[in-house]
This record gives sequence, C-alpha cells and structure tokens, in this order.
Amino acid sequence: MNDRARAGGLAALGLLTAGCGGGLPLLHPAQTLPEGEVRAEAGFSANVATGDLSGAITNAQADAAANGGPSADQTYTKGALALASVGPGLAPMAGARVGVGWTSEGGLVYTGRAVRADIRKSVTLGSNWALSIEAGGSSVLYGRQGGGPLYDVSLSQLHGWGADVPILVGYQSDGGLYQLWLGARGGWEHVDISDVTSEPKVNTLGGSPVSLSATRGWGGGVLGLAVGFRHVHVAMELDAAYMWITGSFGGTTANVGGVTLAPATALWWDF
Repeated sequence: MNDRARAGGLAALGLLTAGCGGGLPLLHPAQTLPEGEVRAEAGFSANVATGDLSGAITNAQADAAANGGPSADQTYTKGALALASVGPGLAPMAGARVGVGWTSEGGLVYTGRAVRADIRKSVTLGSNWALSIEAGGSSVLYGRQGGGPLYDVSLSQLHGWGADVPILVGYQSDGGLYQLWLGARGGWEHVDISDVTSEPKVNTLGGSPVSLSATRGWGGGVLGLAVGFRHVHVAMELDAAYMWITGSFGGTTANVGGVTLAPATALWWDF
C-alpha cells in the first residue's frame, strides 16, 4: 500500500469514528402503527462522506499540514463546510413512534448529533402494500459532538435546524414476519458554529470558535428491511443521498457537493 492510499484509509477511519456524528435514519416501514400502539427502538447509525466530500475533508487536513495550521482559503473552507454539514461518524440512536389514528403516526428519534420529530400518513395499496408521506423537522444539538479532525472547526459548538420529506412504499408479509420499504427522501439543513450566548463575539481564524455558517440541500433514496416475530423486530436501513453545501468559514465562502451513505440498524419493541 502506498503512502497516499494509507493516508486516505486512515483519514476515512478517522472520519467514521470522530466525535458523535451519525446519520438521521427513518428506520420505519411504509405501514403506520394502529391507533394507540407504541414502538420503541434502539440501535446505531452512521454517516459516511464519500467521493468529493471525503476528499474535501482530507484535502483540508493536508492544507493545514502544509501551511502549519488552518488558512482562510477555498480548500480549507470546503473541508470545514463538509465536516460540519455531513457529520460523519457513528452514534447510538433511540426513539419511539406512536399510532395516532386515521392511518397516521408520529415519531421522535435521537441520533447523537441531532433530534428529529415527524408526522406521517399512510395509504393502503392492497392487502400487503402501503404508501406513506411524511414531514420531519430536526435540530442539530449544541455540545453533542467532539472537536473533530480539522483545526478551528469546533464541532462541539455546532447547532442548527432542518426539515425533510420522505415518501415510502413498502410490503408487509402476512403476520408481520418481515417488512420491506424503499423510497425517496429530500431535505434542507442549516448549521452554524458559534457560541450560544447573548454576549457579542468576534470570531476569526485563531479564535475559539471560528465562525462557520453552512446550508445544505440533499436528495436521495432509502432502502430498509425488518425481520422479527410478534412484538420484536430487527430493522436495517441504508440511506444514500447527494448533497450540495454552500457557506462560509472564517470569512471565506465556498461550495462543495457529493454523496453520503447512512447505514443504520435498530431493535424494535411494539407494545
């Protein structure tokens, strides 16, 4: 293995394990729960930057090493925006869903980096198939991540908000032994790195934190499967999305885009 390949592999491993990132999975089928029924879930989710997004973060690390520290240039800014917006990493997740009647359902999930609430409606398509349309809102939690692999990108002071709309179609076997769902999902998110305080701050390179503001739009697909018996199921899901990010870091503006993969798994308890 040459030095470039070895460095890339170490960077990818570092991104996956850095901080408390993780994805924001759906991990539910197209069918909604009956009125009054509750589903609790616990597991893990990950978010993996690939291609240009991973390259932007790796290039920013190399740029800082070459310059003896971070610099207010396009290369470093692209890496900072990608790191803050994607939130690469692995995190525990926990949540609950409840049927509210009229083939509708509400949910709340925590995934390390953020918390998401949603409401959705399903339509029956025959005896085993259903279609669901959902609206979700999320908040990126201040102080929930580590420092991160880039100098002056203080992920512990990251905060923000977002929204997404998933549309799923899914199959459920007789008796609920297994469930399969797939569909499309698009969303928007805005994040900032700053002190959450009423006291004015001047954030420049070399300060703590350096100000960052990033907005991302994204769209992609969802594929999931759950297998189990009666009240207990194991669920697995993979979200793949292309995202485009624009923003500024330390006064420098840049744009970056690329593909992310978000695998997740959880154990369901219905009661």
